[in-house]
Amino acid sequence: MLSSPKVSHLAYQILKGFEKSFRWYSRITGAAQQRFEQAQWEAGQLAVKERIAIYDQSLSDVVAQIYQQLHPHLQDKQFWHQLKHHYLKQLDDHPQFELAETFYNSVIGRLFRHQQIDDNMMFVLPSRCYLPGQVRHNVINTFDARGTIRATLEEIIRAYPFHIEYADKEQDLNRLERYLREAFSPRQLARIHSIEILQPVFYRSKAAYLIGRMCSDGDAIPFVMALMLNSRRQLYVDTLLTARHDLSVLFGFARSYFMADTQYPAEVVAFLQELMPNKKHFELYISLGFYKHGKTVFYRNFLQHLSHSDDQFEAAPGIRGLVMAVFHLPSYGVVFKVIKDEFPESKKITREQVKACYKLVKMHDRVGRMADTHEYVNFRLPRNRVSPALLDELLEVANSSIELTDDEVIIRHLYIERKMTPLNIYLEQETDPDKIRHALDDLGLCIKQIAAANIFPGDMLHKNFGITRHGRVIFYDYDEICYMHQRQFRDLPVSDDPYAIDTLSVGPDDVFPQQFEHFIVGKKHLKEQLKALHPELMEPDYWRSIQREVASGKLKDVLPYPESQRFNKRFEQQ
Repeated sequence: MLSSPKVSHLAYQILKGFEKSFRWYSRITGAAQQRFEQAQWEAGQLAVKERIAIYDQSLSDVVAQIYQQLHPHLQDKQFWHQLKHHYLKQLDDHPQFELAETFYNSVIGRLFRHQQIDDNMMFVLPSRCYLPGQVRHNVINTFDARGTIRATLEEIIRAYPFHIEYADKEQDLNRLERYLREAFSPRQLARIHSIEILQPVFYRSKAAYLIGRMCSDGDAIPFVMALMLNSRRQLYVDTLLTARHDLSVLFGFARSYFMADTQYPAEVVAFLQELMPNKKHFELYISLGFYKHGKTVFYRNFLQHLSHSDDQFEAAPGIRGLVMAVFHLPSYGVVFKVIKDEFPESKKITREQVKACYKLVKMHDRVGRMADTHEYVNFRLPRNRVSPALLDELLEVANSSIELTDDEVIIRHLYIERKMTPLNIYLEQETDPDKIRHALDDLGLCIKQIAAANIFPGDMLHKNFGITRHGRVIFYDYDEICYMHQRQFRDLPVSDDPYAIDTLSVGPDDVFPQQFEHFIVGKKHLKEQLKALHPELMEPDYWRSIQREVASGKLKDVLPYPESQRFNKRFEQQ
């Protein structure tokens, strides 16, 4: 076994590897303001992909260094216990200690192919509880709101300088003040004594957000200012969000990760959870781009839930998929997806292609319409919690991914997604015609917005969409997705010959939108409603126009709030 000084040096190397990775992450994140100011939208999308990729690159570098110094599998358990001890000693007062623990876990996971999950070797449980508030002054700006509304708003705008001009700052201030006076009573406004706003600006897609809260004697009220650029690259305030629902949607699981530059992620997450108590810690870490740590926090949350529940894992409700076996724990808010060993002839794809599709969505702008997924290897379930019917099904359709021990069901590879109500089940059970119409309308919008983001969904059966508790339709089946340019949108032949379509030459990339109405939704009255709401979806010219827009580099705005909330709509009569 290595001597203690060498073990200490190895722990030091791992921490330095994490810090190098975090500096790289921060450099990309910190450049978001410049990309925003210069309207470099494509560069922003590339930065999102690069920031996701750097973690694995940094991890590979550290693991390679370790192999140069020792053979991990020749070391005994005492060595790994010592290594964790030395690493932990370095984390005192470390501003990103929780992320550093996850990086250490990743190193151990890579070395042992995730077959060793032992809290003596790694941080299965966190080394300490984080006490929020200790460095709050490093992450928020506080504004005294006991003066006039106008003076407070002016102070906020001054505190967040940009290197470009406002198109009409006076109009923005007038609209902000008018919105507050219309949304809240004089008594409510009088009770607000301060406004707290996170110091980092949150950048995503074409917008920048100042995120905070108005503090009063009663409950705190969200305060989210959305900033955008006009065609002359001048700033303007697009809206102000003050409802918890709007804030929750802004941080939705179907949206890309924010760029928000901070050295104190735990404190930022703690503040955000005070604003959104219904969001879990792992969701908020993921929203900031710390998706690896989000996975760690999820796993801890999952273990805690298992210890406080007794229901069994079972097949998820809905129509069985052709590519994935999907199951859930009824008392927990996620679904687990395992790639099947074999696909039917209609699915001309391979296992590796399925993985590539899920990775594409991970790296792509999900525009609030594609569920984020998290990939795990050697995920362990207590065998006594897995229903016999589910275990039989998994062994039948995904046997190569399943390993059994006396106490555990180990799944070699799976994806985890947020649980939603499958749209086909929702439409079968819902009796309110207005809600049905809204769901169908949002289904059409969902498909259009995914296409505008340069993704063709492929299999658009309504069973492949879910609906959230907010009534938002989300796509979650990715095994047939591709980029828009990879499909040929063709017209069906117009002919009096009833057999003309039978002689049609069809290539593997050909798509006939006029047929979409026959399979997106099944029942006739639902088809008619969808076609009335979104007739363009069944027109080849519409899809070809989207292809041209995407090819020209045009990036459509897919806002995380309704058009009606934008100031130019709300105050268009001003």
